[in-house]
Order: sequence, then C-alpha cells, then structure tokens
Amino acid sequence: MRVAALVSGGLDSCVMLRDLAARGATVLPVYVRTGLLWEDAENYWLERFLTAARIDGCARLAVLDLPVDDLYGEHWSMTGRAVPGFDTTLDSNYLPGRNLLLLSKAVVFCALRGVERLAMAPLADNPFPDGTREFFCAFANAASVAFSQPFSIELPFREMVKRDVIRRGVGLPLELTFSCIRPCGYDHCGDCTKCAERQQGFRDANLVDPTCYRKPAAERDVGASS
Repeated sequence: MRVAALVSGGLDSCVMLRDLAARGATVLPVYVRTGLLWEDAENYWLERFLTAARIDGCARLAVLDLPVDDLYGEHWSMTGRAVPGFDTTLDSNYLPGRNLLLLSKAVVFCALRGVERLAMAPLADNPFPDGTREFFCAFANAASVAFSQPFSIELPFREMVKRDVIRRGVGLPLELTFSCIRPCGYDHCGDCTKCAERQQGFRDANLVDPTCYRKPAAERDVGASS
C-alpha cells in the first residue's frame, strides 16, 4: 500500500507522515517548491526532521518545482513586505490557489508512479475555500477523470486542531519542524502569524514549546507591558 504525502516541514505534515507510516503504508513525501520566501528554511528543517525521525516506511523526499513568481508578483509571500504579523488572524495567510497549485503538481507525480492516494494535513480551523472537504473531493474526482484511474485525497487531520496534532507528535523531534512565514535565516522569527499559531498550539496542548524563536515570548511580553 503506497500513499504520497504533501509535506511542508511544518508540525501538521510531519506528524502526518509518522501516522501514515504507522498504519503500514509506504509513504512517499512530496515537497512542492514554488519560490516563496520561507522555502529555503522549510527545506532545511524538513531534511533535518526526516533524518532525525527515521520513520520506517517513509521513502526519500521528492522535491518538485512549480515557480509562481509570474502569478504572485509583488505578493507578500514573494517580497517579504507586509507579512501578516503576530496578532493577525489565520485568514491573513491566504495564498491564492495554493492547494490547487500544489495538488496539480503532486497528482501528476502520483499518476506517473501508479499511486492512487495522496494525503494532506489541513486542520479543522482552516478558513480557506481550497481547504474544504468539498474542494478536495471535487479535485480528486477531476484527477480520476483526467488519468482514467481511481484517485483519492486523504485528510487525516481535518477534524483536529493544532493542539491535537502536537499531542499526537509527542516523541517526534518537533523542534525540527518549521512554521514561519518571515524566517530569520533558518530560524523562526517569533513575530508572524504562523509563529503565533505555533506558540498557541503548544500552550493549548500544555506542552513545552521546544522551538527557538528570534523574538521569544518573554521579549514580546516585556514589549507589550512597556
């Protein structure tokens, strides 16, 4: 049984890899590189996580290229200007057509290898139109027609929130996952909306956050009170 898994190096997709492999699947991790400003850091940490986690049944990472600079242009994800900050809402992270783009590349990867299942790790609080079950079902149906073979998209964490995923990941090297959209080199900035979501997830899970942030929570608390 083989399943491809779209991974980013973040908490959700890294925990998902382990869970898929634990079910007895041979997992083919796929990273789609589109040219966004945080991808060098994502790739760095994803490789470190895979090396350290040593997940039985997990194949070598496949990196696919799908440049979007001609589409996104001056979008904050390309330029680093006006990146959503610590106190902004999750929907400020919207990347137009993000899942549509990633799935299009990954599905062709699967079809050429005879893989009929592809897993992703959106959570219950995903606010985007291309993060719904309706979208994924429609896309899987379109892929089945396009390649004249059955195809399914699995969403094992669709009913979970961040704290649930973090608790499932206990025992994994979660300090080697990456969830930042304004990285400082390879470090989490500690000042963007994704860093905020990550910190809140560890608090909600009642677990110590092992992440190294350039702007730690203590510094933020001092700034807020001054």
